[in-house]
Amino acid sequence: MNIIFGPVYSRRFGKSLGIDLSPGKKQCNFDCLYCELDPAKTVSTYSEVVPVDEVMTALAKALEEHSSIDFITLTANGEPTLYPYLSELIDAINRIKGETKTLILSNGSTVGDPNVRKALGKLDIVKLSLDCATDHCLHKLDRAHSGITIDAIKDGMLAFRREFPNVPLIIETLFVKTLNDKPEEIAALNDFFLKLRPARIDIGTIDRPPAYAVKPLSYEELYAVSHLFDPSLPVYIASRKKVESKPEQYTIEEILQTLSKRPLTQDDIEILFDTESQKRLELLIKEGKIITRETNGVLFYVLS
Repeated sequence: MNIIFGPVYSRRFGKSLGIDLSPGKKQCNFDCLYCELDPAKTVSTYSEVVPVDEVMTALAKALEEHSSIDFITLTANGEPTLYPYLSELIDAINRIKGETKTLILSNGSTVGDPNVRKALGKLDIVKLSLDCATDHCLHKLDRAHSGITIDAIKDGMLAFRREFPNVPLIIETLFVKTLNDKPEEIAALNDFFLKLRPARIDIGTIDRPPAYAVKPLSYEELYAVSHLFDPSLPVYIASRKKVESKPEQYTIEEILQTLSKRPLTQDDIEILFDTESQKRLELLIKEGKIITRETNGVLFYVLS
């Protein structure tokens, strides 16, 4: 079993070693339509569990082989928070990690459990998925296990923010054509995000072959979706593989107007702005009308 994988390189999280807490098979309480893994019956608990000491032995060996790791990332062929010894494992990792930071990639389904929140609070960064803000969407797109409700997930996320305000919470929303890209679904997400106030919201779409016959959004469609969120929210477009648009010319007024609607990243600037427009942006920065703000690995351009 390959418990450790990587290092994986990421713009947002640098050089990361991944820990797969379900290396033998898919064990998840979601069966998302867009999942890159084969379809599988949802579960509420792991039937195959790798002991903590086995995970730690594999991690220690990997850390000896790979220096200068930025993150140790907890993930799984399924849902990592279903791992029954998560809290003990995080304690063990924290004892040896040194300056390396810890991160979890979770679907957010169990955050309503106080014990799960307590475990997550020991990490340096927590990244939870939230594709839907309504039960109808949750069960149609994420195909959640029986008994999981969107209200429990949202209440758990809000509780985590109250209980661990110093742990950066990043939310990831993956959009699928005709399912959660409808205005009413986005409006429901927006209303919740304004209450939650996560450190960052990463929006993306399908970029690997999905388990079911569902379709991705284009970058242009994702960009349009991003403008449906409140401009105070730090929305980052994480999926950029299918960009077909050409950079265009923006006047100074248009640049300011665009940034008033949504902060832009350097990736956005390179996709949207032509060379002259980028020079105008630099001028606005020198004049102090636009500033940059770093949010957990992503640099945003915002109005001053």
